[in-house]
Amino acid sequence: MQPDEYLKLSAIEDRLWYFRSLHAQIARELDRHPLPPDARVLDAGCGTGGLILRLRQTHPARRWSGLDFSHLACDLARQRCGPSAEIVEASATAIPFADATFDAVVSADLLCQFDDPAPAVREFFRVLRPGGLAVINAPAYQWLWSYHDAATHGKRRFNRPQLRALLHDAGFTVARLTHTNAFLLPLAIVKRKLLPAPPPSSAGSDVRDFPALLDTAFATCAALERAWLRTGLNLPFGTSVLAVARKPSSVP
Repeated sequence: MQPDEYLKLSAIEDRLWYFRSLHAQIARELDRHPLPPDARVLDAGCGTGGLILRLRQTHPARRWSGLDFSHLACDLARQRCGPSAEIVEASATAIPFADATFDAVVSADLLCQFDDPAPAVREFFRVLRPGGLAVINAPAYQWLWSYHDAATHGKRRFNRPQLRALLHDAGFTVARLTHTNAFLLPLAIVKRKLLPAPPPSSAGSDVRDFPALLDTAFATCAALERAWLRTGLNLPFGTSVLAVARKPSSVP
């Protein structure tokens, strides 16, 4: 992402409704599958550390590592997370950890950064222990690509069959594949595809503070979606795709 996007993310990630909901989605899927109390968890594409900060509040015994390609993001994540999280500057296509190091890998909106995300998914598989869990979030629908993706250096967006194929080809067994942010899709279509795009001089991502009333409304809609997903049912459309996959316990 552009440097100003990391600075903006660091400033508002902890309070913005989107990240509160995204982190809650990932936390739910981690909790639905048994992990050791002191599980080692890698946040691949950790950005400025918001996911680590939020999830370690409920599971302080988990041992977190974060990885990001951006030097600025890693610096901000180290400042925010402190010494209790190991933050490493590296690419997800060459993760600097040994085979079978982690009990879980989480990755939020990272695979969209690659022209070819397959090497990163293979690296997730490699560093997971047998039986390990991967929870991956990605932006949905290539036709929804817009100024927002350009500002965050997104290269692509995904549909469910594409994400399933990526995971399957790497050796994963897919346990869940659902859309999220269904309520947001009509609004995103209007803002990003129907309304005039912002001029290049002022274009940035949609990561920004919302008026309190609007933030509350979006957060309420997101909470209703999460309640639906907690039942085990999936959503057929939405602005994101969420995948949960396991590395087989016995790997040839």
